[in-house]
Amino acid sequence: MKVIADRAALLDAVNTVASVVPPRSPSPALSCLKLTASKPDKVGGLAVHGTDAEVAIALSLTQVDVVQPGVAIVSADRLKAVLSSIDDADAQVTLELDVDSLNIKGSRSRFRLMAFPAADFPPMADLAQALAGPTPPRTNFIAPCSTLLRLVGRTSFATARETSRYAINGVLLKRDGKKLEMVATDGRRLALCRATLKGPAGDDKGAAVSCIVPGKALGLLQRVARDPEAPARVLITDNRAFFAFHDDGEAKPARAVVSTTLVEGAFPPYEDVIPKDHDRRISASKDELARAIRQASVLTNEESRGVRMNFVAAEKLLRLSSRAPELGESEIEMGLSGFDGADIEISFNPQFIAEALKAIDEPEVLIELKASNKPGLFRAGPDFVYVIMPVSLSS
Repeated sequence: MKVIADRAALLDAVNTVASVVPPRSPSPALSCLKLTASKPDKVGGLAVHGTDAEVAIALSLTQVDVVQPGVAIVSADRLKAVLSSIDDADAQVTLELDVDSLNIKGSRSRFRLMAFPAADFPPMADLAQALAGPTPPRTNFIAPCSTLLRLVGRTSFATARETSRYAINGVLLKRDGKKLEMVATDGRRLALCRATLKGPAGDDKGAAVSCIVPGKALGLLQRVARDPEAPARVLITDNRAFFAFHDDGEAKPARAVVSTTLVEGAFPPYEDVIPKDHDRRISASKDELARAIRQASVLTNEESRGVRMNFVAAEKLLRLSSRAPELGESEIEMGLSGFDGADIEISFNPQFIAEALKAIDEPEVLIELKASNKPGLFRAGPDFVYVIMPVSLSS
C-alpha cells in the first residue's frame, strides 16, 4: 500500500474514527484502525475503519492519490499522535506499507509504525451485504441529515449513563411509514421527538419497526454528518443498524457509514409516562429561561441539586431560587409570555432543564404543570416533548 493524502483531512478522519476504538483491549488489533487504499474508480481512495466490536465506523477520503492499493492495520493512538505532530505546513503526507510496518513521511519528518496482519482486524458489518443479503432488512429509508440529527440531538442527551436496565442506555427509534420517532429516558426524565419523512416512504413497505440504538453510535452521527440537506440512509436488520451519509447523492459510495449492534431488551412504555391532565400552561422565552436557570444553578451542589421555581399567574412572573449550605442562596426573576392557570411552586434539577433547552432552537417553550409532586412537561414546537420529574428540597 502506498498513498499520498491530504494531512488535515486524514487527521480529521482518524480522530473521528479513533473515537470509537477502545483504549485498552485484550485484542491488540481492536485498538487499531484499518486503512484500506483502492483505486478511485472503485471505492474512492482511502477508507478508515474502526470498531469496538459493537459500534463501527468507516470514513472514505477522496483527497488522496493511491499509488498502490493495499490494507494497513495500525494503532489508533499512535497514528493520531504521529499525524498531529507533523508540521501544519505539510499539506500532504505519504503512507507506505512495508511488510510489517507503516512508514509515514512529511516533508521533514519520518515515522515508522508497527503494522498488524490484516487478518487480525475484527470483521465489520457491511452495508452492501445487508442490502443484498438473503434476509431483507426490517426497514430501509432515506432522510435528510438535518432531520436525523434533530431527532438525535433532542433525545440522546436523556439516555441513562449508568444503570442495570440496559435498554434505557440507548434511544428508541420507531419508524411507521413516513412517521419517524426517537425516545430516550434515564428514569427521571424522558425526551421524545417526532418527524415526518418527505418523499417516498422508503425501499420497503413502510411496516412499523422499532429498535433501541446505543447512544454511542448516535453520538457518532453528529460528528460525521456534514451537509444538513444531504441524504442519510437508515437501514435496520434483525440485530444491527446502519447509517450511511451520501454527500453527493447515492450514485457514489457513502462518505461515512456508522453501524452498530442493537440494544437488547424492552424499552419502557413511555406513552404512559407522558402526563395528559395538566391544568397550568405557561409559555416563556427559551433564551431567558436558559439564562435564569444557569444563574440559579450557580449556588447548587451535590447535596442540594435543585432549583425552586415559583410561577406567579397574576404577574406572569417566574421566581427561581436556590440554596446550598455553606455556599449561599440566589433568587432570579423573569417575565413570562403567557400563563393559563393558578400559581404553582415546583422544584427541578436545573441541569435537566438546561440540557433540554440547549437541544431545541424554537424561541419559546411551553411548560405544562399539574402539582408540585407531579412531573412537568416541556414542549417546543409540535414535535418535541420533554417530561421531567420534580425534586424535593428542604425549606
